[in-house]
Amino acid sequence: MHSLVMIDGTLLVDAPPTVVPQLRKAGISPADISDLFITHWHGDHTFGFPFLLLERKWISDRGGEHQLNVHCHSVGSKHLNDLCNLAYPESLKDLDWLNFNYQPSVANGWSFERFEVCHQPITEPHGYRFEKDGFVLVHCGDSGPCDNIERLAKEADVMIVEMGIPDYVDSPYHYSPSTLLDLALRNPDTKFLATHNFSPAGTTFELPENVFEVVDGECFSF
Repeated sequence: MHSLVMIDGTLLVDAPPTVVPQLRKAGISPADISDLFITHWHGDHTFGFPFLLLERKWISDRGGEHQLNVHCHSVGSKHLNDLCNLAYPESLKDLDWLNFNYQPSVANGWSFERFEVCHQPITEPHGYRFEKDGFVLVHCGDSGPCDNIERLAKEADVMIVEMGIPDYVDSPYHYSPSTLLDLALRNPDTKFLATHNFSPAGTTFELPENVFEVVDGECFSF
């Protein structure tokens, strides 16, 4: 399955192609999602958006009673509408329950802000810092090491990092086991959830106790 994160059962980070079966397997109705946060414009993070809307329109929310707020850049509505028109022409337009929000604010009790990360620049890569009742959760998007992640790792209770490549692949745009190891050792009080996980290939050491290698469908409570 592709990488996504659900927070409190209502906030969804990214909508990959496998989003609908992932939600069904977890027992979560797409109609329960109040807010969708887009990290960047690669297909493994956005190509499930038309499927998500189509499911809500015809199955889980036929009456259009539940609002869906999509948080992204100002060009996001065009990108996502183009994607919907390509996938299902004329089927996903004029949805009164769909809203695009471009300014960080509050979602279901979580305050949030968007920050730039290090990924392919044309994809407008960003992560999100969420906070609720003094608890700080940082989703790094799909990124390699960068100043913003270094800064936020010091204040995060939990940081989600996509560990997308093995150590033998040289890419500035992803974390590998060794670069995540380095980040975790320098921030021992932060819990790191490693997703998009490629660690089995080329890993010659164990990650520290504050790093959790996430598998599909796993749930965490903090």
